[in-house]
Amino acid sequence: MKPASPVPLARPPVATVMTRLARAIEQHRPPAVEKIAQARRDKAFQVLIGTLLSARTQDATTDAASARLFAAAPTPERVASLGVEQIERLIYPVSFYRNKARYVKAAALAILDRFGGRVPGTMEELLTLPGVGRKTANLVLILAFGSHENICVDTHVHRIANRLGWVRTKTPEETEQALYRVAARRWWPHINLYLVVWGQNVCRPIRPRCEACVVSRLCPRVGVSEPASGAGPSVRRRGAPGTSRPVPPGTPPRSARRASASARSR
Repeated sequence: MKPASPVPLARPPVATVMTRLARAIEQHRPPAVEKIAQARRDKAFQVLIGTLLSARTQDATTDAASARLFAAAPTPERVASLGVEQIERLIYPVSFYRNKARYVKAAALAILDRFGGRVPGTMEELLTLPGVGRKTANLVLILAFGSHENICVDTHVHRIANRLGWVRTKTPEETEQALYRVAARRWWPHINLYLVVWGQNVCRPIRPRCEACVVSRLCPRVGVSEPASGAGPSVRRRGAPGTSRPVPPGTPPRSARRASASARSR
């Protein structure tokens, strides 16, 4: 006789999960863009640019690249005056640094030309800026304008909301709209911070640390096939896909280093 299958857990209440995470994330560092919002004077512009730089880039790299860029050009006027290659050197090694350098300059120019040098404060206007999608626009509205009407959904929020069974969606855009329906408004501006910190440190994409999770007994673990067996973070093997050797801050792009070496050999 086959043993009975375990009864799947119901999705945990949003309020219960968020209350527990609010306490648990205090032991972890905030995301890079959150730190920018806390520390920078021209908050809206620098949150916008920091969010553009952060896409598919580790927080430490985003933090360092943002600091270099804002030290050289803290305002839309200063950024617009830089050449694209100058911006590339300042933000390297963020992922897709060439594309991001073009977006950064184009966004600064658009803010100057169409919005009088000030970052616009509506979703519709933000989405007209080069390189800005809903994730970036929502985060700017929350962190720079104090909005309580937006939910910012990135890959961590999308993944964890589905694991918890709060939503059953295939894209971050679908997840955002679903979360508006299942989460009380009081939690909307906090969902990104709580789930991003938890996703970076505990509820990871591969081998999540379920044994270290404060909501593990409530979580249905939708889609989780192999949680981590130990409490410590897993270590990627050298040369594994998606990994690279660390690059010292401020190191010029590889193409610039090759050009410099070629010039010395002539």
